[in-house]
Amino acid sequence: MILRTLLALAVLTATAAAQNIRAGIIGLDTSHAVAFTKTCNTDPQKPEVMGVRIVAAYAQGSKDIESSTKRVPEYIEQVKKLGVEIVPTIDALLDKVDVVFLESNDGRPHLEQLLPCLEAHKPVFIDKPIAGTLVDAIKIFDAAKKAGIPVFSSSSLRFGKATQAVRNGSVGRVSKAETTSPASLEEHHPDLFWYGIHGVESLFTIMGTGCQGVKRGTVMEEVTTVDKATKKETKETVSRITVTGTWEGSRTGTFTESKGYGGKAVGDKGEDATVGKYEGYDPLLFSIVHFFRTGVMPVTAEETLEIYAFMEAADESKRRGGAEVTLKEVMDKAMAEARK
Repeated sequence: MILRTLLALAVLTATAAAQNIRAGIIGLDTSHAVAFTKTCNTDPQKPEVMGVRIVAAYAQGSKDIESSTKRVPEYIEQVKKLGVEIVPTIDALLDKVDVVFLESNDGRPHLEQLLPCLEAHKPVFIDKPIAGTLVDAIKIFDAAKKAGIPVFSSSSLRFGKATQAVRNGSVGRVSKAETTSPASLEEHHPDLFWYGIHGVESLFTIMGTGCQGVKRGTVMEEVTTVDKATKKETKETVSRITVTGTWEGSRTGTFTESKGYGGKAVGDKGEDATVGKYEGYDPLLFSIVHFFRTGVMPVTAEETLEIYAFMEAADESKRRGGAEVTLKEVMDKAMAEARK
């Protein structure tokens, strides 16, 4: 009896792994879209993405961010070579696919781009940043809940092995954590939404929800650059963003802008752990595919909204000269605006 049960489970697992899923992409202005397509559409497929093919893409993403728009022609050609059909509208895309990667590099159009996907009952992964404002992030999850369609958003940094190990208790309850990542700015988004989200996502993966207040400041870092022609080194001191959050239980988590990805976590088992490393896009993609197959969101709406409230509060702290700003204040204000 036990053997028959195990065999039945094995068959079900194999069937799920081989399930054919037609995926579509909205937005070809990020390298993520190309990376996901290469993994899904290259044979032999990796077991984690078996049966999932990206079959169509709607190329329009950011319209007024040059760093994004200039990539589109190149990325169109790259995905076409991998068997992806370029379609003229989101509606045309939805006619051809079962699930959607919302990859527009710009968070501002995500709500508008998501709504027809929800109307068509297509599960959606929304790449970072989930939106251009905390208000729109709330509207996104409200719309998904109303439609009964699962969506989730995450940075790839969440799924690093060491970061996940700490999340799962390898050092016990984390009392203090520090993470770093680049944090290039984009004028249409709150400061950390555009790229600092990577390090902030690592921080929340480790600390969990429950952040109460945020203070933003700056730290000075010495940076060395090398002239390619002369090989001469030049050193300069630059200002970096740093944001410290206080969690319940007097726990603290700090994100600091840096050239690299990394960090450490201190737990109550008396051990420190290195965290926050970038390990490529596949770990995130495998989680997305599992989500598409099961409908189970690997990151809750509540955690994602707290992450974006943390970053919004960091901007408010900056406006107040580094004073502490509570997440409740920021969230209450955004909720009232989103739901008025």
